[in-house]
Amino acid sequence: MARLIVIPLLWLLATAPAFAGQNTFLVLAYHDVRDDVVGDYDPDQYAVSTANLIEHFTWLRLNGFNVVSIDDILAAREGGEPLPDRAILLTFDDGYKSVATHVLPLLELFDYPAVVSVVTDWIESDSHVSQAGYALTRDDFLTWDELHELANHELIEIGSHSHNLHRGVTGNPQGNEQPAAVTMRYGDGEYETPAAYAERLRADLENSVATIESETGVRPRVMTWPFGAHSEIGIEIATELGMPVTLTLTGGVNSVDDLSALSRHLIHANPEVGDLAWFVLRPETSPAVRAAHVDLDYVYSQDPAQQEANLGQLLDRIKALEITHVFLQAFADPDADGGAQALYFPNRYLPMRADLFNRVAWQLQTRAGVIVYAWLPILSYEGAGIDPSWRVRQLKHGELSLDPASEPRLSPFSDDARAVISGIYADLARHAQFQGILFHDDGRFNEFEDASAPALAAYREHFGPDFSFEQLAEDPALTADWARFRSDSIIDFTAELTATVRRFRPHVKTARNLFATALLAPHPELRLGQNFDAFTEAYDHVAVMAMPRFENFPNHRAFYEQLAAEALGASRNSDKVIFELQTVDWRTRDRIDATEIRDTMRHLQTLGVRNLAYYPDDFITGHPDLQSLREGMSVAVFPMGAAQ
Repeated sequence: MARLIVIPLLWLLATAPAFAGQNTFLVLAYHDVRDDVVGDYDPDQYAVSTANLIEHFTWLRLNGFNVVSIDDILAAREGGEPLPDRAILLTFDDGYKSVATHVLPLLELFDYPAVVSVVTDWIESDSHVSQAGYALTRDDFLTWDELHELANHELIEIGSHSHNLHRGVTGNPQGNEQPAAVTMRYGDGEYETPAAYAERLRADLENSVATIESETGVRPRVMTWPFGAHSEIGIEIATELGMPVTLTLTGGVNSVDDLSALSRHLIHANPEVGDLAWFVLRPETSPAVRAAHVDLDYVYSQDPAQQEANLGQLLDRIKALEITHVFLQAFADPDADGGAQALYFPNRYLPMRADLFNRVAWQLQTRAGVIVYAWLPILSYEGAGIDPSWRVRQLKHGELSLDPASEPRLSPFSDDARAVISGIYADLARHAQFQGILFHDDGRFNEFEDASAPALAAYREHFGPDFSFEQLAEDPALTADWARFRSDSIIDFTAELTATVRRFRPHVKTARNLFATALLAPHPELRLGQNFDAFTEAYDHVAVMAMPRFENFPNHRAFYEQLAAEALGASRNSDKVIFELQTVDWRTRDRIDATEIRDTMRHLQTLGVRNLAYYPDDFITGHPDLQSLREGMSVAVFPMGAAQ
């Protein structure tokens, strides 16, 4: 069978971007190998049949792939022999007995090296293990004698899969079980501290490394994260313990320049060789985004039963929509002034309205199958722990003041404000499982801002000690540079916030709201502090607020066409642009008809818009109408390019 698919896949082999760079490689993640697996209907979706594994190995050999070892990769990293073209690393997780009985003979036959990662507690324990829908016993796993032989085999690299992290721990008051390696445990009414979390990880990995070394005589150099879930804290600990290579389950291409969190392609549903070929060689594309922008305020209730009922309505609706993303509110603004006065997660700075964000985000991911972005302000926070002196000031008509039409924004030039906001983002990352951040539209300046003392100090440091606002009126070139400096300062601050989050959620993506006037009006950087091209460089997505009623634009069709022309021009990165539509006219408080929203979404797609979102979603009353939304944006209706 393998020979039959060589020619049809030559075009993929010729164009596959995965192998374009030197010293790059892919990693395949296998688990159990059994002879009783039939098709892709086996209850263990991570098992592969022996016959299909033979086909996989044969196809790799016939199509010019080179299976490499950890030694090969480490040597290439140190400047030694570079990796061959189309390099592949094979890995087998969990330490199943089939590694000795089924896998090793095939590795020897093909002369393929592989990494075998074991959960030391499963090998030592006599208790039952629930894994992939099976209740496994000690007999399903390798023995230490078998592992000793494997560890001393020239083709086998034994790695740690933790001692006892391959399980869920309680991650919130509602009792959700979440991956032990990345979750602050909740129990007895309180959360594990960051220090206790780090110590728990260290103790577990130390136990695993010491046990493997004691039983096999070989100290592991590879850490394979259970469920692929990891944090930078865990990576640092693994590195300190002699495991510079760690393996995740995010798909993608790897380089020898960074081995700290290698991407792997998870082999599931017992793929035949044609499926494997497409999986390995499929062109790299940007999947479409179809997102509901959801207010957590709609879920929140002081009545726990009602809150759970509200959550159920949200989950049913999102699942029925068959979209890809939810942008989920993580803050509360009870007085509707645009400033976050409370948060929906434990934190050190503002009141917690309810410990709700992690619960809802996790349920959306696991039950509705969507990617969740946490929606938070960049600058707009207020409360007892927020000093009003940190606020953005405008210098207008010679007077310092607050912009009365704006949110209570804090100056990004204030070190005190930055520290608090960074702490808020860190607390979110510690206490919730999510895949992205949506930076709110409050990251902006008008043409008179920021004139606070910290901002003025920053300007003088950058432009020289003689800088003054009076110079701006006289020097257009300086004004343009000043406008760019301000917009860049917010972008730089969001980059710091992203780095803070990635310490706990390393693969988090970013999106940022952008006003349509940043594309349609003159001098947007001066009047808004926003620059579309800079946004597309800085973020994974730019959520353009395509809202003609909000902008008082009477000809809606012309608005969308002009906006699409600007956002999707030849020089633009159109795959990053999300058009976010409004479902409510906030001037009149009237709901926008769902058929109009549907027709607008369809029209935008004819203009080349791939990524769509809408706000707000009132899942309690069902607005916009579910069927109309499906017809406008569901990946079940328009599946091409949708997220996989």
